[in-house]
Amino acid sequence: MNFDWLKRYMPRGLYQRAALILILPIVTLQLVVSIVFLQRHFEGVTEQMTSNVVIELRYIVDLVNSAPNAETAQLITRSLGEPLRFDIVVPGEGIEGDKRLFYDLTGKTAIEVLRARMDTIQGIDLVSKNARVLLSLETRHGPVDVEFSRRRVTASNPHQLLVLTVFTAILMTIIAYLFLRNQLRPIKRLSEASSAFGRGQSVNYRPSGALEVRAAGQAFLNMRNRIERQIEQRTLMLSGVSHDLRTPLTRLKLGLSMMDDTEEVRALNRDVEDMEQLLDAFLSFARGQGTEQPEPTDPAALVERVVENARRGGQEVALGAVEATGEAMLRPVAVQRALENLVGNAVRYGNRCRVSLSMTEEALVFRVEDDGPGIPEEDWENALKPFFRLEPARNQNRGSGVGLGLSIALDIARSHGGTLRLGRSAELGGLQVDLVVAR
Repeated sequence: MNFDWLKRYMPRGLYQRAALILILPIVTLQLVVSIVFLQRHFEGVTEQMTSNVVIELRYIVDLVNSAPNAETAQLITRSLGEPLRFDIVVPGEGIEGDKRLFYDLTGKTAIEVLRARMDTIQGIDLVSKNARVLLSLETRHGPVDVEFSRRRVTASNPHQLLVLTVFTAILMTIIAYLFLRNQLRPIKRLSEASSAFGRGQSVNYRPSGALEVRAAGQAFLNMRNRIERQIEQRTLMLSGVSHDLRTPLTRLKLGLSMMDDTEEVRALNRDVEDMEQLLDAFLSFARGQGTEQPEPTDPAALVERVVENARRGGQEVALGAVEATGEAMLRPVAVQRALENLVGNAVRYGNRCRVSLSMTEEALVFRVEDDGPGIPEEDWENALKPFFRLEPARNQNRGSGVGLGLSIALDIARSHGGTLRLGRSAELGGLQVDLVVAR
């Protein structure tokens, strides 16, 4: 049987699901007890007690009918005393119809039994007098009003059991919820630590709770330590290699500068410049997930700073819509580096570039657009891979690059719990890159 349709109506949070698992059995138990016990037990008791009262009422009606006149019948009924007391009233002024409260379940049973076993009843009133039953009977001397205690037909205070049951259920639910909350707190802390690490933040976390939760927490700590060591080793390795290669490159540049200016020497100088550019990209890629810690940052000011720096460098970069207020936890140096790489790509392959910023409840979206040739949709996935270069037509007269600009931006976005999205600019017609950063 497929229960996928039920998932749409189930709560999403762990607390809500745990509360549902806790409350649903209690409510079901309450309903079962109410239906089975009240309907079977209290209705049975009420029916038996009401039947006993019917026997007495029939006897009294026979006495009234056998009396020669109304005055004699009244004397006979008054001499009986409690718990039954009868008063003969003027014909036509008796109780008409049945009256009871809508939640009076046992009263409904009593009325049904009285109606079924006595055909001389005109009306039954269970409301007018507290804990009393009023009914009218037809006799040969006229209608007779009968009044007696409610305890004669129903068990005393049947709703006390429901009140006690509901009160106990609420009390136990509160106790169970507090205990459940204490058990779920370590899971919530583990979830928060995992979510923070996904955004590039390393928060203090100590495993606690049940054995299974402690085991999961310790596994998370081990995983986080391994990833941090791997990132640190990668950063040190790339930085070390890049720095070590600068020394022979410097010697090459010095040697080439002392040689005559020939076509071969100029070609070698271009190769050296390409190697320097490649090493700079290596260093930038290595710093993508460096040791910089997130800090409260104004994203709007960061975008304005990137645009201003690009204009100072002689690049045609415009500032688009900035729809963000307040601060967010970011690595400002890393995000600025990613935006500068995207802006550099935009002005390299196009003539105009525009940078904008928008904010949602869950993420910041930095958008960089250009009017260049763009990237074909089938190459979007490959364009995010390190060292991937597009066809030479896109790089015409712009320099080939090293294929790390988008990879660096993607690496920085992922370290903030976000991603990098490629698309086509609707206004400029070129490439549109969205740097998405989780808040």
